[in-house]
Amino acid sequence: MRSTDPGRVGRPHVVIIGAGFGGINAARRLRDADVSVTVIDRGTSHLFQPLLYQCATGALSEGSISTPIRHLLRRQRNAEVYCAEATGIDPVARTVTVTRMDSSVAEVGYDYLVVAAGMRTSYHGNEHLMDHAIGMKTLDDALAIRRKIFAAFEVAETLSDPEARKPWLTFAVAGGGPTGVELAGQIRELATLALEREFRSIDPAEARVLLFHGADRVLPSFSETLSARARETLDAIGVETHLGVHVTDVTAEAVQTTDKATGTVTTYPARTTLWTTGVEAVPFAGALATALGVDQARGGTIPVGDDLSVDGHPEIFVVGDMSSHRGLPGVAEVAMQGGRHAGAVIAGLVAGGADRPGFRYRDLGSAAYIARRHALLEAGRVRLSGRMGWLAWGAIHIAFLAGVRNRAGTVLVWATSLMTDTRRERAITYGDPQTARKSF
Repeated sequence: MRSTDPGRVGRPHVVIIGAGFGGINAARRLRDADVSVTVIDRGTSHLFQPLLYQCATGALSEGSISTPIRHLLRRQRNAEVYCAEATGIDPVARTVTVTRMDSSVAEVGYDYLVVAAGMRTSYHGNEHLMDHAIGMKTLDDALAIRRKIFAAFEVAETLSDPEARKPWLTFAVAGGGPTGVELAGQIRELATLALEREFRSIDPAEARVLLFHGADRVLPSFSETLSARARETLDAIGVETHLGVHVTDVTAEAVQTTDKATGTVTTYPARTTLWTTGVEAVPFAGALATALGVDQARGGTIPVGDDLSVDGHPEIFVVGDMSSHRGLPGVAEVAMQGGRHAGAVIAGLVAGGADRPGFRYRDLGSAAYIARRHALLEAGRVRLSGRMGWLAWGAIHIAFLAGVRNRAGTVLVWATSLMTDTRRERAITYGDPQTARKSF
């Protein structure tokens, strides 16, 4: 697939790598531009990552938080979807090397390139932790976490020795940012509400949820007041928060922490450890940096100019989490606005303009779910918590979900769960036998 393919002669070819928030918004911004757009993604669906933890804990199905890329772009006649993973780039020939789902390799030519490939879970150089600490960045991660959590309760139900049950009913979460706090709160709610009266040998409410964080307060990106309220809510629902500690080792049966101040090492028997402490750029970022001759910034991100293009390569834009631009946070709204900006710059250039306006991010605030009827919202001077924060949080997430069906379905599921204290999305699969053997 080349920019000179029949049907593309005279029409610039814009290739977008990644169908997350940045990629989809870049493609949509080019809807009326005189270009051909190809969106490359290794998956078939656009994932709404802010609600990934609800899929992982059985509150929502995977279908509720994902929408087929082709469905999102079905009415955009100048856009097509290429299901493959970008693995390399030749900036001289202006081609991207991709690996298809059948492992075959192809090249895709471009006139303009928008890289919005996102990030992956970072273990900060401790890759051995990956074997027993599941991250949460992809749909596969969420389904693996769901399998791990519900299997733990099921195994505990079959054990007659109370001491043998304890590690199975202990859930450790590394990282006290929004993802970690939301995940810890949801696991505790699952144990105390949704699973109540469904087991005969165990009391799910006895499950321990341990939240480990290296800073002196949870949710450090929020104000101290909201952070304190989040801690109070976590305490109230039974999450055990440990601050000023780092998770330094994880095995199949335990998690080990080290106190930052004293160096004290503590081991907690726990069969389930979840990792939410950081992210890093996907491997393609390294290939891109090498090919373009630029040094990667913190977390493997790519430095960009004011207009989000790479220095020396005005035809290449990097947006979203992979972009290192003025220290902006890796949140959905940054990616969405960045994708729209890159699309607007390209549309303007294709139309004959010469201006390349700088990207100006409009901060719409941050939100985090803590527990039922308790969430936080911070937008400028507006700071909401408790029930008001919870209502605002719900409205914002429904507004940003892709597709009317997903929005309506999610509202219905949330309403049903609120009224009945149930979670129906508990199906777990093992895949091949090798995966099944590793699941526990």
